[in-house]
Amino acid sequence: MSMEWRTKLTRIAILVGSTRPGRNGEAVARWVYDRAAQREDATFEVVDVAKQDLPFLDEPAPAALDSDYRQEHTKRWSETIASFDGYIFVTPEYNHSLCGALKNAIDFLYVEWHNKAAGFVGYGLNGGIRAVEHLRLVMAELHIADVRDQVALSLFTDFEDMKVFQPAAHHEPMLDRMLNEVVAWSDALAPLRAKGKAA
Repeated sequence: MSMEWRTKLTRIAILVGSTRPGRNGEAVARWVYDRAAQREDATFEVVDVAKQDLPFLDEPAPAALDSDYRQEHTKRWSETIASFDGYIFVTPEYNHSLCGALKNAIDFLYVEWHNKAAGFVGYGLNGGIRAVEHLRLVMAELHIADVRDQVALSLFTDFEDMKVFQPAAHHEPMLDRMLNEVVAWSDALAPLRAKGKAA
């Protein structure tokens, strides 16, 4: 088995889930990135679902059964997601759950998610906690190890007029703990990813 994973810096994607015009997700993702980019144990990149040109799921076979993708947008999305070792999902809460655009983007793929780690930054009237809880169920099916700590941002207290992002200082230690866990678990799962590539 190749040990190449030992010498590569862990790559973490910060996934912006909302595609709504005027969304708060871009500002939240920038905040996460600015904090994460100060670290030396991993590299971070913002991946915006709104910029992936993904239609409603249009592959003829479920990704869990057949990863021989027919659509060019799926192939590009597959390459993007497969290139990372872990993920930070930045998600709003819509109607007590995650937004449809993020779920649709997730459902395009299957094996590309395997043996990675994930953390969550939710935002909404109640901190996006129910969206994150639903995401945790999805992560289990995708063989993703989701970490315990999460950031819950309130539209009432962390956004001026629910639009201008001004996070309270107490969120920073939680974000740091979550990042620590995502990087550690991504590193710990590296041998399984290497084994999967060699199979």
